[in-house]
This record gives sequence, C-alpha cells and structure tokens, in this order.
Amino acid sequence: MIVFLDYTPIPMLHLGPLSVSPHGIATGVGFLAGARLMLPAAKARGIDEDHLWRLLTRAIIAALIGARFAYVLNHLGDYTDRPLEALRVWEGGASLLGGMVFAVLAAIPEMRRQRLDFWTVMDAAAPGLALGIAIGRVGDLIVGDHLGKQTDVLLGYRCTGADSASPCNAPIGQAVHQPALYDLVSVLALLGLLSWLRHRRLPTGSLLLTFVTWYGIGRVAEDFFRIDETHGLFLTSSQWAATIGVLIAVVLLITGRRPGTRLYEPGPSDEPEPERPRVSG
Repeated sequence: MIVFLDYTPIPMLHLGPLSVSPHGIATGVGFLAGARLMLPAAKARGIDEDHLWRLLTRAIIAALIGARFAYVLNHLGDYTDRPLEALRVWEGGASLLGGMVFAVLAAIPEMRRQRLDFWTVMDAAAPGLALGIAIGRVGDLIVGDHLGKQTDVLLGYRCTGADSASPCNAPIGQAVHQPALYDLVSVLALLGLLSWLRHRRLPTGSLLLTFVTWYGIGRVAEDFFRIDETHGLFLTSSQWAATIGVLIAVVLLITGRRPGTRLYEPGPSDEPEPERPRVSG
C-alpha cells in the first residue's frame, strides 16, 4: 500500500511582532547539542574547554558565512542582475556542505595557535556534527524545505497547496520526495556508528574520515531526488564536493595516512634552555 506523509508545514512561527523560522531554531539547537556532545570527547583527548569554545565560536560564524556563500555561488544565475539580493539571508538559501567546509577552515588557524592536532579535534567533533545535522533536518521537515521530485513511493510528501519553505513541484494530491527525511535517517544511523566507534581503539582521524565517507555517499545519493542546478555529468555542486571528499577520505582510510597530523612545530623560543653551569663563590 502506498503511504504518503500528509502534514501542514510551519514555515514561520509568529510570536507577537516577531516571526521566527523553526528551521533557524533547529539549527541553533543542533549546534548547541553537537557542541555539548563534543565536550566530553574533547576533554578525554586533552583539549581545554575554554580553547574548545573559542574554536566553536569561530566555526559557527564561518559556517553561517560559508553556507550562504556556497549557496549563492551555486545559484549565480539568480543574482546576476540583482547582486545585492545575495545579502538577504533572511529569505533563505544556505549550503550545509559549504557551511561545514568554511567552519573547519576557520578553525584551523586557532588549532595552530593552541597547538592542537587537527585529526584529534575533528575526531572529537564528528559525532556532534552528525547530531547537529540530524536536529537541523528535523527543522527542514517542519518548514517543508528541500521538497524534491515527484514520486509515488513510500514516504513521499503529499502536496496540499499549503505554504512551505520550498515549492512543492507536483499537482495537489500528488507526492514528492523528501530528501531532508532521507538525510535524517542516514545521519541518525551514522550517529549510532560514530557513537560506537568512539569507544574503540582506532587510529587518530578514523571518526572524521568515517563521517566524511558515510555522509558524502549519502549526499551524492540524496541529491538525485532534489531539484537543483547541475554542473557537468548532471551532478549538483554538492554531489561534486561530496564525491571529492569521499574519494580523499577512502584513500586516507585505506592507506592509514593522516597528512599534517602535527599542525604545530615548535620554534626556537619553545626549545628548553640549556642548563647553565653553577658557579660557586
């Protein structure tokens, strides 16, 4: 029996004069929950909590900028004649992968300054990333975002004509794919795997590379159900980015290599001073 999900999305919550997006709330809650999950893992790896919050502060700011930048870059045609509209972030439009990449890049200089190993920090962060994405996807479902191509399979979303964060590309009564739901199921399974692996003795970097491999494969598959611009070989920019990430992660997992595992090299000022001979007098 074909079963469709039939519910009314809530694109905005109206609290008096304020209008708040449930997706924005879910994104914030996801970040805090992911950070909370990361804390004990970071502490077990010798990372100071104050240092960690500095990293996370840089990461969240860079993630917001990177998510918007990557979205605009992937939809340049929409902003060619109206470039200032790229700054209207309140109208929606963000790339999850772009946000993650920018967050990591922004955190690396702080890791160097604090003399922290990149792979150690990212292993601590991997389960929290999965948890944060899962909570964010719940927000996507609430607002009806990322509605995909028309379908007649199980778990399709039935178009009702109600307002949603993205258009329903099918006649009323017909169903479309919900890539956000597929991503939610996949990332919850990934969270379970990472939670199990974090208690195993594995080479440093294994949790991060497992995250990149699993989530990357999932995004490549998921985007075939989306309606998005493609760039060569009928792949979206997210699929290209995910494919490159998966290939790199698989090679590193197989070879056991962890490039740049020491992000900090002690300089002359860090060398212990030679012991001075004592002069008796």
